Parts: sequence; C-alpha cells; structure tokens
Amino acid sequence: MNAKLSALYNAILEGDVSTAKDGVQAALDAGHEPGSILAEGMIAAMKEVGRLFEEGDYFVPEMLIAARAMQAGLGLLKPYLLSSDIKSAGRVAIGTVKGDLHDIGKNLVALMLEGAGFEIIDLGVDVAPEKFIEAVAVRQANIIALSALLTTTMPNMKATIEAINQAGLRDKVKIIIGGAPVTQEYANQIGADGFSSDASRAVSLAQSLFAE
Repeated sequence: MNAKLSALYNAILEGDVSTAKDGVQAALDAGHEPGSILAEGMIAAMKEVGRLFEEGDYFVPEMLIAARAMQAGLGLLKPYLLSSDIKSAGRVAIGTVKGDLHDIGKNLVALMLEGAGFEIIDLGVDVAPEKFIEAVAVRQANIIALSALLTTTMPNMKATIEAINQAGLRDKVKIIIGGAPVTQEYANQIGADGFSSDASRAVSLAQSLFAE
C-alpha cells in the first residue's frame, strides 16, 4: 500500500481523529483517487477493525474510536466522492424502534456500515414504523436495520415488519435486527432477513444481503 494511504489506514486503526483527517487531505493532495482513498485507506482499515474485534483483540471502545476516526476522514472525503460519482455499497435506513431510546449500539452499527461504504439514513431513536416505510418508499433504502435494547420494545420490531408488509414494500427491502435481547430465533419468528449479535457481524450480514 502507498505510504499516504498506509498512514490513513493506521490512523483509523488507532482511532486518531486528527491524523485520519490529515491523512485524507494528504492523500488528496498527492493526487490519489477519492475511490481508492475510501477503499484502500478507510474501508480496508474498518475491515481490519472488524477482524480484530471478532478475534477478541479489540473491544467496543476501540471499535467506536476507530469508527469515529473513519467518520472524521469521511466527512472530508465525501464531497470528492460525490463529485466523482462513486457508487455506495447500498443504502441502509437504521433506527431504534418505537418506545426505545437506546442508541449506542445503533450508532456503532451505523458507523461500521458507513465505514464499509454503505450510505446511511439514520432515523434516530423511538422510530415509528411509518418512518421506516418512508425510508423505503421515498428514500429507497435497500436495507432496514432495526435495533431494540429492551425486551418490552422488541414487539415493535415485529410491528414495523408487519407495517412494511401492509404497505406492500416487503419485497423491496431486506430487514435486519439486533440489540442485546434479540436472537436469531426471534428474527425467524418475526420474518426478518437476518440477525446480528454485534456491529462487525452486522456489516457482513448487510453485505451478504445486498449482494443477493
């Protein structure tokens, strides 16, 4: 890997926000294509973060600071990506379901997905089914990611999927769910397309569903 891209890659791995931003600027100044800065410097680094997390070398705090460094660099790179018409990996609408105000897990999944090249529509917390429907119908989200951290709000995942069904949009979108009390069994029960136990696996899941 080129030295400039390598420095950016390392800055993200280490979660160094200012070095990540400097790294993006240095790579742009050196004439690197925005697409290769994104793919080799940033997406590759986040992929490595995911691997380190799965192997138990990184934990949620390390993942979070790496994702924040990536996001800082991406903020600088985005205008160049837009002007060079780089295609996103897919569009994901993410939110914590109605009645649930927890957002740390949801935010981490959003950051990791963005790091993997997905375009994120962050609907926030306490999201009514209608907002998810609008994200599919109007904003053409390919994937919907539902989060719940309470057993009492899990039924709203089911209610959201049923509402998307009733709106006639179920065949237009893949639905993934996650959160501390959520299981694969529950995903099967409510008709979700997939379940992820953590942010790193959510990225692999979204990639495999989008590839379909």
